Amino acid sequence: MSDLPSLNTKRDFLDALLPFSVLALLSIGVVMVASASIAFATDIYGNPWYFLKRHLAFLLIGAMAALLVSQIPLAIWSRLSWPLLLFSCLLLVVVLVPGIGREVNGSRRWLVFAGITIQPAEVAKFCMLVFFASFLTRRNKQLHHWSSFMVPVVILAVVAFLLLLQPDFGSVVVISGTVLAMVFLGGARLPHTFLLVAAAACGLALMALMSPYRLQRLLTFLDPWGDQFASGYQLTQSLIAFGRGEWFGVGLGNSVQKLFYLPEAHTDFIFAILAEEWGMFGGLVVVGLFVLLTCSLLRLVREALAQQKFFAALLAFGMAVQIAGQAFVNMGVASGLLPTKGLTLPFVSSGGSSLIICCALLGLALRIRAELRGEIQGREESSGLFAQLPIFTRRRAGVGSGEVL
Repeated sequence: MSDLPSLNTKRDFLDALLPFSVLALLSIGVVMVASASIAFATDIYGNPWYFLKRHLAFLLIGAMAALLVSQIPLAIWSRLSWPLLLFSCLLLVVVLVPGIGREVNGSRRWLVFAGITIQPAEVAKFCMLVFFASFLTRRNKQLHHWSSFMVPVVILAVVAFLLLLQPDFGSVVVISGTVLAMVFLGGARLPHTFLLVAAAACGLALMALMSPYRLQRLLTFLDPWGDQFASGYQLTQSLIAFGRGEWFGVGLGNSVQKLFYLPEAHTDFIFAILAEEWGMFGGLVVVGLFVLLTCSLLRLVREALAQQKFFAALLAFGMAVQIAGQAFVNMGVASGLLPTKGLTLPFVSSGGSSLIICCALLGLALRIRAELRGEIQGREESSGLFAQLPIFTRRRAGVGSGEVL
């Protein structure tokens, strides 16, 4: 009994890591949006704090979204999976209609309702996460058969096709990677999964090679300095920001690259400005916070599997893959590790839809944790890969079969 207080203290500490990492990223985001956008906002809108005020407004909406999502039981989210999928597909179709979808720089990715801009791809990320977590929980026993395995493949292909029509190649990569990881954990056979991954990789490579501007991005990525004043301009300016930052940065607010050298400095390339002003040390702090957030979500996966709540486990796992994957792509693009893609840095970049959806995912994670702590009955009837993975099973003395941890 004397060990109980220490165990509770340890659990409380680990539980605090999830909100701590998110709040730290949100705080860094507020500071960096203000710093990275001040010159651009002054020049375009005559108000140096325009983007900061906008970011804070969306952050308030995101907080309300997180609160709302956290109040809805997971069982209701599971029942809403098909309506959410249809709603997201409807938005992805509507945004393609001329005169309705807003076109910027050749991409039609935004809808405007009552002065509020919505990016359907961000909504689709949330809806697809809920849908596939519910679908795989109900169908994981049948995923060994091609007929059932092809259902999520077809749905993913339809959503990816709608996104490519915008075009939004970055969202396709994030959503596809998340769904493939969830399908694998949900009970799909290894040969099926590897075949699907290979087909998806070949399809993405083919689309990149067939599209002139995507092919140019790949060539520029290999040698950005070869065309530094044209197709390689954005990447070279980002690399200059990293170089100027060195170990500890030039100081908050002292970035030169944000002074109209680096496009999208407060959105897609905010990490480059952070690296310039905070240096390698600041960049590693942000990377560490994302690692901490991902580990906290994976801890929820383990606890959900221990209680055989597979819908909660798949939701938490999908969130971990999606957030970590998008953060990796954004930071990889800014540092020259990956070809240029238009993706925001979760919880940090300026961008209304992305910030609101990230906050909604936080609310969903908090709901998962609350139900895992408060409910000890009502186990979901399911099986599949969860009960077979050695990482989730162990043998106790006197027990002949593996027990889910």
